[in-house]
Amino acid sequence: MQPRDRVFDPAFAKDAPLQIALVEPEIPPNTGNVARLCAATGCALHLIQPLGFSIDDRELKRAGLDYWQHLQIAVHASLDAFLDATSAVRRWYISKRATRIYTKADFARGDVLIFGKETQGLPDHLLAREPERCLRIPMRLDSVRSLNLSTAVGIVAYAALTQIGFPDLQ
Repeated sequence: MQPRDRVFDPAFAKDAPLQIALVEPEIPPNTGNVARLCAATGCALHLIQPLGFSIDDRELKRAGLDYWQHLQIAVHASLDAFLDATSAVRRWYISKRATRIYTKADFARGDVLIFGKETQGLPDHLLAREPERCLRIPMRLDSVRSLNLSTAVGIVAYAALTQIGFPDLQ
């Protein structure tokens, strides 16, 4: 099963416990690791173009291993297209520039967790749209610039899954 064979209309996500969105991801193994997490948890995956790789990239496939058949992906042509497609869903923006810690969020089933590209994070204009929905992961000051994208997704996704009772997980 190839990643491209798993691309569907964004409407599929309505039954997912959570939705994970990667805005313009650049590094195939990070996206592959996030895809694997989504396959393991039932979370929907949204990829917002432009992507820094082909969806059929061998490193992306290798990171997702043989889990692609357990995953549905929505690919959006732009950030605006993604925002339109998810306008009826509550969105959380994960950024090191946010002031609110992710553990203070009140997550609900179907929420979208949005993460920015590895080199720049989320654009400021997006964070300014809903500042009360911007979350950060605490880190030591002056230690690292940021966490790895797939690590950050795992931290926040499992915190949200904890709050909603790990639906359909054992």
